[in-house]
Amino acid sequence: MALRCVYTDLDGTLLGRRGSLFRDAEGAFSLRQARALEACFRADVEVVIMSGRREDTVRSDARLIGQTSYIYEAGCAVMIDGEPTYLTGDWRPGGERTPAEQMLDAGIPDLLFSHFKGRLEWHAPWHSQRVFSHLFRGHVDVAEANELLREHGHSDLRFLDNGTITRPMDGIDTAHAYHLVPGGASKANGVAFHRRARGYESESCIAVGDSIEDLESAVAVGRFFCVANGPERDEALRAALARFPNATVTEGSMGDGFYEAVVSTLATGSVA
Repeated sequence: MALRCVYTDLDGTLLGRRGSLFRDAEGAFSLRQARALEACFRADVEVVIMSGRREDTVRSDARLIGQTSYIYEAGCAVMIDGEPTYLTGDWRPGGERTPAEQMLDAGIPDLLFSHFKGRLEWHAPWHSQRVFSHLFRGHVDVAEANELLREHGHSDLRFLDNGTITRPMDGIDTAHAYHLVPGGASKANGVAFHRRARGYESESCIAVGDSIEDLESAVAVGRFFCVANGPERDEALRAALARFPNATVTEGSMGDGFYEAVVSTLATGSVA
């Protein structure tokens, strides 16, 4: 089936070093990402960002590449042509306190900080001004964090791993970005919702990313491409790849891997 849509992570995937669209993994100037986006435009293929970033920054990047749909705050919400849909269960915006503020009021981040003392902290400065979720950095066991949440009556929340980061953290060799999201929100659910809304078959879509959370979206598309820098830095991601038979690791890292995923799929004329 011909390609109709590409779902892509931003940091470490579409974007190169220091979050630039025009830098590769080493920081050299590159047009590969732009050329891949141009190839999608010429083939009438939609590109949808799926990111853990907050809505204002994802909106700006989507506008920069000329797209009207995006998934933000790690799948908490999907924007399609200016209309948002929230995938956060009973945690809804619009009241006096946002879902993120309600989590603070309930002491949930403090619970995580206390349990993982010295191994988890705010992912400053990007943790601020979030509406639905919270953003951390560190190196912790995700299953242990989710069990902790359930033990304290927060089974409607999910702690997830959004991949390794380059920002250093005292006492930790390789830090990860983690999100606390409500209602079981996920990038996979965001991808599935957008795909259904557009009427795309899963076999006509691919996803590209560099983290376990990105990899989970493989269930909603015909093929998932993991850019090389992801498993190179993350042992857990390397192990998780075996669970997804439609996942492929690219030869290239970051934007080079994104280019490879797009161009190879278009060249074959089919996602499968």
